[in-house]
Amino acid sequence: MKVPANILVATDFSDNADTALDYAVALAHKLDAKIHLLNVIGLPISGYAGESETDLSSLLAGNQQELDRLASSHASQALFGPTLLKVANARDVYDLIDTTATEVDADLIVMGTHARSGISRLLHGSVAESVVRTALCPVLVIRAA
Repeated sequence: MKVPANILVATDFSDNADTALDYAVALAHKLDAKIHLLNVIGLPISGYAGESETDLSSLLAGNQQELDRLASSHASQALFGPTLLKVANARDVYDLIDTTATEVDADLIVMGTHARSGISRLLHGSVAESVVRTALCPVLVIRAA
């Protein structure tokens, strides 16, 4: 078994994602691994549903700022690579996570799950479940208590 040296952490800035990041930071610290922090903005298939291109620019800037804040707040506990912000079609978020894992040579993907079930799962889908099924490296899914 290969000990992870590169860990990709996918975040949507939810409490579950924060829990997963904390877990990944502790793991990276113990394994002397590097964390690559990723946020994928999933846009509706018909395009951005906001009022203007300025709204999208504001969203991108805000998410980048939050990524940088998260990495900075954990920098004393683990080594971080550059933060990664990407935009995808809402249905392709999991695919972009998989692609990014390959790009950063991730040995492990860590992400939170909302653990939806029933109608909510049918309507929103499960990005974590899709990543587990399609990723080329192991995936650790953290469910917040």
